[in-house]
Amino acid sequence: MSRRQFKRPLGERRYKKLFLIATEGSKTEPTYFTSLTGAASVVHVKTLEGQSRSAPHQVLKRMKDYLDRERLQPSDEAWLVVDQDRWTDDQLTKLHQWSLQATNHGFALSNPKFEYWLLLHFEDGSGIASSKDCTNRLKRWIPDYDKGIDTRKIALAQIKQAIRRAQKRDHPRCTDWPRTMGATTVYRLVERILGLFNDRGR
Repeated sequence: MSRRQFKRPLGERRYKKLFLIATEGSKTEPTYFTSLTGAASVVHVKTLEGQSRSAPHQVLKRMKDYLDRERLQPSDEAWLVVDQDRWTDDQLTKLHQWSLQATNHGFALSNPKFEYWLLLHFEDGSGIASSKDCTNRLKRWIPDYDKGIDTRKIALAQIKQAIRRAQKRDHPRCTDWPRTMGATTVYRLVERILGLFNDRGR
């Protein structure tokens, strides 16, 4: 989608801020993030999913390619969202280094995977031992979960609870990405989106 399509029609208010998010997944993450703002929000979320191209360097390339074509405005933010999975420190370091290049760049990682962030919407997420364990625990709460999620089943109160649970596990606050199984920094991005979303009512 061209940035030209984000320009406001004459007489309409421009969205306050664009969150450009390059994700590892092509279904769950885009569905989740785009649901956060609501149809009438002045905050806009655009996800750059990559189908089967989920390696860290591919996620980073999608972001760089987009930013080569379309310039962010100073108030906009660009985020990389990936899983720990089997990726090495060398692979993830490149994403972290990119996030340090500008104040409106961000990098969020879930260990072992994005489903851990979803799990925190329902429980404290303690004792996760593997990626499979994470999925099985999530299915206790969402039995029909299969690499997708019905966001109507997640209320704002649950999102705020997930943020609090993730914050508690991110202590001391990590400066790159969570190295311990059962942790996520996705909450930092969600806080940014919800902070603006909540401002609409002021």
